[in-house]
Amino acid sequence: MSLRDRWRRFRNARLGDARFQRWAAGFPFTRPVALKSARALFDLTAGFVYSQILYSCVKLGVFEALADEPLTLDALARRIGLERDAAERLLRAAASLRLAERCDDGRWTLGDLGAAMLGAAGVREMVEHHAALYADLADPVALLKNRGGRIGDYWAYSRNAAAGALTPEKVADYSALMAASQATFLEDVVAAAPLRGRRRLLDVGGGEGRFVCAAAKAAPGLELAVFDLPAVAERAEARFAQDGVPARAHGGDFFNDALPEGYDLISLIRVCFDHDDAPALRLLGAVRKATPAGGAVMVAETMAGTPGAEPVGDAYFGFYLLAMGSGRPRTAAELTALLRAAGFGAVREARTARPMLARVLVATP
Repeated sequence: MSLRDRWRRFRNARLGDARFQRWAAGFPFTRPVALKSARALFDLTAGFVYSQILYSCVKLGVFEALADEPLTLDALARRIGLERDAAERLLRAAASLRLAERCDDGRWTLGDLGAAMLGAAGVREMVEHHAALYADLADPVALLKNRGGRIGDYWAYSRNAAAGALTPEKVADYSALMAASQATFLEDVVAAAPLRGRRRLLDVGGGEGRFVCAAAKAAPGLELAVFDLPAVAERAEARFAQDGVPARAHGGDFFNDALPEGYDLISLIRVCFDHDDAPALRLLGAVRKATPAGGAVMVAETMAGTPGAEPVGDAYFGFYLLAMGSGRPRTAAELTALLRAAGFGAVREARTARPMLARVLVATP
């Protein structure tokens, strides 16, 4: 047994002892650590309640109601359609989570996290979408034993061997959610993307083309295209026309159809973690085949094992993808291994501003 494992065994024996817990909470030198740990454990226990308070604020429009100026409790209650007592209960709960704040004159305004929600439309979309996820997580043990929940039906391409035949109606909701939730993520990816010196970019699994639209602004001379399911490609074409972006959309199923060739940069934005290892490796193999000499592939997604943000990958996305029934979060090392197994040689990480949201790997043949 290693020295570190021995320490873990000793630590866990002490922390699991109720007498030690009482002693640590009272001893001056250990009291701050003990109280911090107790708070962390309570937050884990109460986390679902916190999430539902946020959901209530989003559904009732609390953040928008407080956006322009502070409001009295009565005025806000009328605005969001609650009785006074219910509104006060919600606001006090929101204030404890830094979503709202009481002004010195007694009126209510946004807390710092509530203000941040106003600038994060994609986060609000995800909060509303989580109602479906929470339904699947009502019995997490059953989900662990029988992978895949109802949310997999929402992501219509998930576990669907005939995804290429999906109709526009079946892809509309999830395509819109992906587009809405990508704004901040794509800012960081575009800033890190190796666009300089490239002539043609193909975004595989690129949805409605949000990344392509952002890349068009960052590199005006770049020839741009999206490859996605035919019904999704139609939506991308419509967006390009609406936004005046000189790009095209190729329709196809990347598991069954060859990728267009001649693109010296191929991107996979939040695509690999939607798939288990075998299909992800098959996809990367198809990308390797389509990558010309001197070309490169860029894989960008939220990754497991990111220092300081470990729960984002393994806890949140780990269970989200469990409910979806396909895919898993991977560390940078695991993705690097898949890229090399697919035939890529050098793999490097391009630094991003917010690694907890997005990390980028660049691989060359």
